[in-house]
Amino acid sequence: MRLFLCSLTVYLHVQKTQVLEIYGPLGTRAYIRNGLTYTHTLLGGTYVVHELRSPSDPQTRDFTSLSPQPLESPHGRNIQQVEGSWIDIFKDDVVSVSAAPILHSVPCIGYVVTEAPVPGKIDPSKYIPELKRTKTPMTVMRQLQQGESVELADGTVLQGPPRRKGRKVVILGDTYDPSPISPLAEGADLLIHEATNAHLPGIDPNTKDTDTFEYVETRTKSRGHSTPQMAGLFAKHINAKRLILNHFSARYPGDDSPESTIIQQAIAKLAASEYGQEVICAKDLMSLDIQFSEK
Repeated sequence: MRLFLCSLTVYLHVQKTQVLEIYGPLGTRAYIRNGLTYTHTLLGGTYVVHELRSPSDPQTRDFTSLSPQPLESPHGRNIQQVEGSWIDIFKDDVVSVSAAPILHSVPCIGYVVTEAPVPGKIDPSKYIPELKRTKTPMTVMRQLQQGESVELADGTVLQGPPRRKGRKVVILGDTYDPSPISPLAEGADLLIHEATNAHLPGIDPNTKDTDTFEYVETRTKSRGHSTPQMAGLFAKHINAKRLILNHFSARYPGDDSPESTIIQQAIAKLAASEYGQEVICAKDLMSLDIQFSEK
């Protein structure tokens, strides 16, 4: 199990049979030790903390005087930033995770999850007649599906379809400017971007007569956050294929009432006006299928 923190907020529930890996900015290790120490929390399993360090961060090992918790693994890494980002902080045969700082009122991080190349689409009609003709077992279709080549009894070589590029998901924390992560985020299949406040006269009853669009945007930026239009512009800038908005102000209930639905639709429309495509407003426990790009 792995947990990637955009800022210093974490809930720990560790199973006995696995190590919880936690990635976050400087102070994550100290934050967790303080929380566990002063709440006298007892964990049921082991965890390890990896900190993403920027060039300006102190280079002390733990950046806290508190000793490690009994169940904290000593193998936590301090991962140094290289040319503005942290590349492949985690990688296995399925996905890799990279990160970069994004601008907020406090240090904050965005993450890019990239899927490894996957088997290409296979057209059985191109292969099965050849397999039947040479009485080759159909089980070789598995090899062809993986993009491998198969030599038949008569010397014919069948080549499986090339592997397809894996999907990319960009998950941003709180931000008024995520541009530092742009190089990593380019071409994302899905961008998750905050949209804390919006100018919704006639729709949001909390909107004052003096609340102009410029005023709402300036106030939102001053607090380290984004408007829907800012999210839409960034999605367009990185050529994201889909955009989901989250982190809405508490003034927007986000329930299934007609009033909330109208507000959510208006927020999505504002983002879409800059993005040029349909936008989705996230809800708790929402699930979404991420399609493979045709390109």
